[in-house]
Amino acid sequence: MAKIKLEHVSMRFGDFYAVKDINLEVEEGEYITILGPSGCGKTSLIRVISGIWTPTEGRVYIDDTDVTDVPLEDRDVGYVFQNIALFPNMNNMKNVEYGPRVRAKSPKEREETAGKYLQLVNMLDRAQMFPFELSGGEQQKVAIARALSSGSKIIMLDEPLSALDARVRMELRYEIRRIVKELGITVLHVTHDQEEAMSVSDRIVLMKAGTVHDTGSPIEMYREPQSVFAAYFIGETNLLEGYVDGRTKNGWTKVRLRGGKTVKAEKTDLSNGDPVVISVRPENVYTADDGLRAKIINVVYMGTYWRVRTVAETEDYVDYNVSDNLDPPKVGETVTIVFNKSMTQVFERPKEGLTEAISLE
Repeated sequence: MAKIKLEHVSMRFGDFYAVKDINLEVEEGEYITILGPSGCGKTSLIRVISGIWTPTEGRVYIDDTDVTDVPLEDRDVGYVFQNIALFPNMNNMKNVEYGPRVRAKSPKEREETAGKYLQLVNMLDRAQMFPFELSGGEQQKVAIARALSSGSKIIMLDEPLSALDARVRMELRYEIRRIVKELGITVLHVTHDQEEAMSVSDRIVLMKAGTVHDTGSPIEMYREPQSVFAAYFIGETNLLEGYVDGRTKNGWTKVRLRGGKTVKAEKTDLSNGDPVVISVRPENVYTADDGLRAKIINVVYMGTYWRVRTVAETEDYVDYNVSDNLDPPKVGETVTIVFNKSMTQVFERPKEGLTEAISLE
């Protein structure tokens, strides 16, 4: 196993920062997903860590050794690319033997190592087949076996599932986590798929515009995001702007929304009059006899629940869920909705404005 440490790492191309002033520590055997929208610097970051690129600023450490200027081939790092990169002229066994061969292992050791990792990804029975004879998911399994066979203590997965069908993607992500946890390998897995990140990570690193925006376990990132962007990007949420308008006797924050309607939200230290944004996820919005009036504009069946979209009297879109064993409301109906105040979050309104703060650009 190996641990990683980044100190003020930046990667600049001219005046453009692909990665800017990142400080990050990854523990031995930790499975980290680097999550964020397209173009936020995810792949650039793991290229710097793996040694494909040398950072323009900052230092990279692996196991407390400064490897900033050490090339990829000497860093003991395996890399699985987004576009499946197997040697087309080699069968699967020869592809997986490549790492041990580069390390000057004997033919017997190469074959034993390749067989071990092909078995681990359940592809040993296809060892003599060529990549073009495999499905996309099977090819990526062989690519993972090849990365593992190098004996690397760290594996970089650069959106390894993005080119695969949804069902294959779901099955393979659990398989990857099982394998690397069994081997005790440290993993950095790049993805823009929040569900993928939530399902495999020990910890999520959320990036935006070249910087680390938030980090935490999947449950922390979902239940206690530290910013409006994190709440918006991870999972689904309703965002409503307003102003702090006092507190209840029990300390709940009262927030005055557009149109003058006041709702109760989580306890905060914000002052009266502070501009804020409430985040409340659809599963924490309910219909009631008294609350925020809203008109239903769309109802979609999601399999285990109905997703109901409304336009509230504040002119905000507010979504909520209805169990699939209940009859859904009809488009055009008016309902009254309330929030589970203990499951809301209240953020200071971003200085750049809400639209800019949650922008994926």
